[in-house]
Amino acid sequence: MFKTITFVTGNKKKLEEVTAILGDSLPFRFEARALDLIETQGEADHVSEAKCKAAAEIVKGPVVVEDTCLCYNALKGLPGPYIKWFLDKLQPEGLYRLLEGWQDKRAQAVCTLAFSQGPNCEVKLFKGIVNGTIVPPRGPRDFGWDPCFQPEGYEQTYAELGPDVKHKISHRYLAVKAFRDYLKSLQ
Repeated sequence: MFKTITFVTGNKKKLEEVTAILGDSLPFRFEARALDLIETQGEADHVSEAKCKAAAEIVKGPVVVEDTCLCYNALKGLPGPYIKWFLDKLQPEGLYRLLEGWQDKRAQAVCTLAFSQGPNCEVKLFKGIVNGTIVPPRGPRDFGWDPCFQPEGYEQTYAELGPDVKHKISHRYLAVKAFRDYLKSLQ
């Protein structure tokens, strides 16, 4: 049985969220490692699985990779897995303005965690989905598109909710919780 799982990310905020959600209850140590993986094109599950297989080959051991999507209903799921590039070029204001010509401002925040115990091992996917609305950006600008995503049932954006609430309701929380439950079943 493995003792260390490499979490493939160079994003400190993402690592903070995942470790806060996982807590201290697992007998595994997580270490972050930034890897320059080829960004496979396609649907989220395919992208996550390809990244996980590539990371397992490089690390030669257990890895978990995370892929986040923001899927606009009006745009039939786009920007989806390409949200990182849209955000980089457009910022949260531009992400909101993408929907100016559409009445439907609904979206889904999707997190997919892909886990493999090593090279040539099966990849398991864990998904979290939160429905919400794309709104004019509000709140702190320190984490991605959080200022323009308002989860269903809330009057605040992810950014306005803050980590105490967000870590209990987010798409990432749902995926990490499913992953944590799986890891506990391996003990």
